[in-house]
Amino acid sequence: MPHFRIGTDDFKKLREDNGYFVDKSLLIKEIIEGSDVTLLPRPRRFGKTLNMTMLRYFFEKTETSHASLFKSLQISDFPKYMDHQGKYPVIYIS
Repeated sequence: MPHFRIGTDDFKKLREDNGYFVDKSLLIKEIIEGSDVTLLPRPRRFGKTLNMTMLRYFFEKTETSHASLFKSLQISDFPKYMDHQGKYPVIYIS
């Protein structure tokens, strides 16, 4: 049964520890279809870092696949966008 992970801002840790996650994975679709620049202004404690780590784990090209993190999320229903999973170098600075 999922449980609350207060203060967890790492997508992978949240998913692997079976924490509650409000599915915002369609943000990935908006990023792919979006314009050249995307600004994500949100209030404090609104999940900005969690969303950024989700994007990182989706797009980042690594030796091990992170595709399992996105199973059962809304983005997995769109094969066109799942084709982008794990294909790009990512620079992540927090």
